Amino acid sequence: QVQLVESGGGLVQAGGSLRLSCAASGRTFSSYAMGWFRQAPGKEREFVATINGSGGTTYYASSVKGRFTISRDNAKNTVYLQMNSLKPEDTHVYYCAARDSPATSSRTYAYPYWGQGTQVTVSS
Repeated sequence: QVQLVESGGGLVQAGGSLRLSCAASGRTFSSYAMGWFRQAPGKEREFVATINGSGGTTYYASSVKGRFTISRDNAKNTVYLQMNSLKPEDTHVYYCAARDSPATSSRTYAYPYWGQGTQVTVSS
């Protein structure tokens, strides 16, 4: 079992930046691939980015590629999402998630462990 706690959300103007953090507790952090997902009210949760257990492989949704960067610090049991050039359409609740495999996945169902979410609001 792993517990995940996100932080770093908030209100930012379009074009600005935010960095989300997700702290994990549980067994060996590097054995989990991690993902970031987001959800708007009344819509399905959607994939944003994923990183493998070692941090050497990443994959992004096309809507954020080139603007967002996922990274992890296995010594600190933390995964990050650096978000630059933010747009109003990036306004969502952002969730981090962990899966019982070091391999990446963009599928929501592949992740059994979820944080509580953090709100990101981008004003125009």
